Amino acid sequence: MDSSAHHLVKISLPEARRVMLACQGLYPPRSWKGKRGVKSFYERVRAIQFDPINVVGRNPDLVLQSRVVDYKPSLLNELLYKDRYLVDNWDKMASLSLAEDWPYFSRHRARMEEIFGVPSEVVMSLAPAVLDQIRREGPQSSLDYDFEQKTDWAWGPTRVTRASLEGLYKMGRLGVHHRVNNRRYFDLIENLLPVELLSAPDPNQSLEDYQRWHVLRRIGAMGVAHPNAGEQWGGMIGVKSPRRREILTELIARGDVVVIEIEGLEGEVFYMRQDDVKLARKSMRTQQVKKAAFIAPLDNLLWDRKNIRRLFDFSYMWEVYKPEKQREYGYYVLPVLYGDRFVGRFDPAFDKKTGRLTLKNWWWEEGVEVDQDLANALRDCMADFLVYLEAGEMDFPDSLLHKEGLDWLGEI
Repeated sequence: MDSSAHHLVKISLPEARRVMLACQGLYPPRSWKGKRGVKSFYERVRAIQFDPINVVGRNPDLVLQSRVVDYKPSLLNELLYKDRYLVDNWDKMASLSLAEDWPYFSRHRARMEEIFGVPSEVVMSLAPAVLDQIRREGPQSSLDYDFEQKTDWAWGPTRVTRASLEGLYKMGRLGVHHRVNNRRYFDLIENLLPVELLSAPDPNQSLEDYQRWHVLRRIGAMGVAHPNAGEQWGGMIGVKSPRRREILTELIARGDVVVIEIEGLEGEVFYMRQDDVKLARKSMRTQQVKKAAFIAPLDNLLWDRKNIRRLFDFSYMWEVYKPEKQREYGYYVLPVLYGDRFVGRFDPAFDKKTGRLTLKNWWWEEGVEVDQDLANALRDCMADFLVYLEAGEMDFPDSLLHKEGLDWLGEI
C-alpha cells in the first residue's frame, strides 16, 4: 500500500474488506481483553452509538463483546460512571465517547444552547428549579420531580421536567451520573468531569478547524469511508455534501487522509486516515482469519450500510421499527461475520430472569458453504456470546438443529 496521501492507493476488494475490519478491531475479532481492551478500541474509534433497546445487550455492549474477549457490561459501566473515562455525549447520534474529547464538542453544546436555552420557553422556565433540586438532593431522574405539566418534545408529549433535564444535558450543564437500566440520573456536569477538562478551550479555533477535525474523526470511526451522503456523516455542524467534499480535499492535501481505489469498484472513491495505513498494511499481510463475530445492529462497522453492500455484498436493515408483518427477518437480528465476509444472521431472544438464550431463527447468506473451520468458529463465538450474556442455557427450535450447516449448535 502506497502511504502517500497525495497518491491514489489501489487495493483489491478482499484487501479493502480486511483493512476496514482491522480498523474496526474485527480482524481478528475479540483480540482485546478486559478494561484495557475496551479503552484500546475506544482510542481507535472515539465513540460508539448508544441505543437503549436491550434484547441481548444494548448496542454499545454488543459492539464491545465482538472486540473484547471477556467483555461484560459492568466494564462499560465502570468506565462511564466510576472512572469517568467515558461520557454520555452526542456525536453521530446519542453516543458514549471519550471524556477527554469533551472540549472538542463545545460548538455542539453552544448550538444546543441556541436551540433549547431560551429562558422564555416553557422547558427552560423550569430549569432553575430542576437545577436547584439536584444541588440540594443529588442526582435526579425525571421521576424525582413533581411537576406534571407536559410539552411537545422530539418523541412526543412529555413532562416538562423531563424535557428540561434533556435540554440541560444537551447543553452540557448536566451529565449522566448513572443509569438504572435505561433510566438516566442527572447531576451537575462539574460534579462529574474534572475542572481542567470543563475549563479547557475548544482546541479548534475556527469553524473550519472544527469541521476538518470532525470529518477526520468520523472517517476513523468507520475505518474506510465513502463520500456519498448518508446518516454516517450526521451530527456535524455545517458539513453538508459540498462542504464535506471540500474538507476531504483539504484533509488529503494536509496528509491526514489517504484516497483508496478498489479493484472491481471502478469509479468509486474511498478514504481512510493516514494514521491507519500501518494497520492496513498489517491486515493485508495477515493470514486468513478463521474466527467469527456477532455484530451489533448499530455497530460502527454498519454506520454506512451502502458501503457494506459495496465492499461485502451484504445487505442489512435494522427492522425494529418495522411492523412485524413487514419484517424480512426479525425484530433484532444480528449479522454474523466470519473472517472477512458476512456469512449469515440470526434472531435472538434472551430471558434475563432465567438466563436462557433462544435462537429463534438463523439465515445463511447465499453461497456459504459450512466447512469444519466455519463450524468451529461459530461454535466458539456462540460459547463466548453465552459467557458475555451470563446465559446458563441456550434453546433453539429442532428445525434449526436439523438445518444444514447448524450441527455445531448441538456441541455447545
